[in-house]
Amino acid sequence: MSRIDDSKEFIPINIAVLTVSDSRTLAEDKSGQTLVDRIEAAGHQIAARTILHDERAEISAQLREWIADPGVDVVISTGGTGLTGRDVTVEAHRDVYEKEIDAFGTVFTIVSMQKIGTSAVQSRATGGVANGTYLFALPGSPGACKDAWDEILLKQLDYRHRPCNFVEILPRLTEDQRRK
Repeated sequence: MSRIDDSKEFIPINIAVLTVSDSRTLAEDKSGQTLVDRIEAAGHQIAARTILHDERAEISAQLREWIADPGVDVVISTGGTGLTGRDVTVEAHRDVYEKEIDAFGTVFTIVSMQKIGTSAVQSRATGGVANGTYLFALPGSPGACKDAWDEILLKQLDYRHRPCNFVEILPRLTEDQRRK
């Protein structure tokens, strides 16, 4: 069972938050604010935050900009993971991924099933890695953001979490580039 090892020191990381929406402004962005509030409460830093329209090329460009920035360790996007024609966030993420974290979507679905039942099948939450940066695409509802953060990301982005976590392998994500 997972646990926090209090003998280890917490390591804060830098997280960028992207909201994908054709209609929201920063003042109306409840999902993005939910993530910001939880990220900061956990002791991490907000490296950047922006809102973009549901445009695949724009989303991919923003993700690429952030993964090129050594001041960004993790990117979390909210919105655009559904099934409608304008939902292109997952495709934009996959344009950037070097490796997909397949189990992230599976675990998110399990968590969602407990909250919203079979409606969880309508989400395409995803996670991946690119240029030594973790990327996660979450649905656009505050509830989904709470669930993903509270049940998965809070733990996996805490260096003290055992038996393993994303932070402890963060320095190794680009080890293949150092071997050349």
